[in-house]
Amino acid sequence: MRQRVKTRTIIIFTLLVAALILVSIGSLQLGTVNFSFFGIARLLFDSLFGAQDSSLGATIVLRLRLPRVILGIAVGGGLAVSGVLFQGLFRNPLVEPYTLGVSGGAALGVSLGFLLGGAVSQLILPLFGFTGAWLAVSFAYTIARRRRFLKIPYLLLVGVMISFICSAVIMLLLSVVNLSTFRAVVYWTMGSLAGCDMTLIYFAVPVILLGTAASLGMAWTLNALNLGEEGARHLGIRLEREKRWIFFLGALLAGTAVSVAGIIGFVGLVVPHTVRLVFGTDHRALIPASFLAGGIFLVLCDTVARTILAPTELPVGVVTGILGGGIFIYLLSRKRN
Repeated sequence: MRQRVKTRTIIIFTLLVAALILVSIGSLQLGTVNFSFFGIARLLFDSLFGAQDSSLGATIVLRLRLPRVILGIAVGGGLAVSGVLFQGLFRNPLVEPYTLGVSGGAALGVSLGFLLGGAVSQLILPLFGFTGAWLAVSFAYTIARRRRFLKIPYLLLVGVMISFICSAVIMLLLSVVNLSTFRAVVYWTMGSLAGCDMTLIYFAVPVILLGTAASLGMAWTLNALNLGEEGARHLGIRLEREKRWIFFLGALLAGTAVSVAGIIGFVGLVVPHTVRLVFGTDHRALIPASFLAGGIFLVLCDTVARTILAPTELPVGVVTGILGGGIFIYLLSRKRN
């Protein structure tokens, strides 16, 4: 029986990796200018072995689309893993990374960055977003922690209130700014992978990959939390320390993703929920599978956002909201329990 489960898991992971590769290649091919599979393969092969190609096709594929695909995989995977961590911590499949004020804090930080105008470059805005997200979740953690114990219900309520407060402050700021700043902030809150460059990738990808690897070390604790906090303590887990690690790892992943791509909804909610239907509640498989599935989902949505109304490009957060909401409603309607 155990061998059958192991074989099934290997097959599913193989299919996920293959799907991620196919979706990535399809994203490189499709757009205002389409490329053949062999054309993409030649450009990637030449780039890998250092051949210089200054053609228009190489510029489009290697400098515009490839960074978006890489960032889409990292951001989608990071949001999905963050959702797994928070859902495991709260033992609630409806919790998502943005519930705890991550998106509100990041949006407020970026809004302040936009208000500084010419004093802030586009490359500094992610730093404002990351700082805002981190301050928001740190404040939520401080309020929810009482007498060395992290009160999970308090943490959820405080996070929701912080989101409302940040949204109110953002509305206040937008009411006194000029039209161009207003449009820039609103577009950022819709989420987008457009305009990404290698600087953002060098910042976001290592942080998200390291955070995901560290999350795998929390798999045993998350599995134990399925038994409840008392059950986890009886298994010898230092629960308060482990809860802090899970919380801050989830915040790190979500804050990094939001700071470089804006608020992209439903990835951290729908992807873990869907993957859990396949793998169950074993976080040793759930975390890496969610990373792969999150990358697939976001790259696919970004491709749709670029191509469905080409040459006009939609914010990817709009596409993830429509597709993710539809998928979630379908899953809920199919579940008997």
